[in-house]
Amino acid sequence: PITPGELLCLGSSLAFSGLFYYLYRKKARVMTRIQEAPKLQVDDDLPAVVSAADGRCLPYVALEGIVLPAKAVLTSHYHEGLQGVIQKLLLKEHRLIWNSLARSW
Repeated sequence: PITPGELLCLGSSLAFSGLFYYLYRKKARVMTRIQEAPKLQVDDDLPAVVSAADGRCLPYVALEGIVLPAKAVLTSHYHEGLQGVIQKLLLKEHRLIWNSLARSW
């Protein structure tokens, strides 16, 4: 016969397995979207491409091109030969405010 403690252990292990599988599948979908992301070049046309995008938003985009580090190149501790930079990004947001006195935007 199966004891209540064994049933509790079995149920909790199944619940944790289901939870971890759900989290794994969620991260796998995100990784697939990142790998299939369109690739854009870093050049003077980039602001125009972003402005022309639907809703001025590009969900996942891979930027390719030559960038210069602000201070020093970052090297990966896990992958030899992999380097990156931190580049200053400026985002300007314009909001429309409802004017209740003029009844206009």
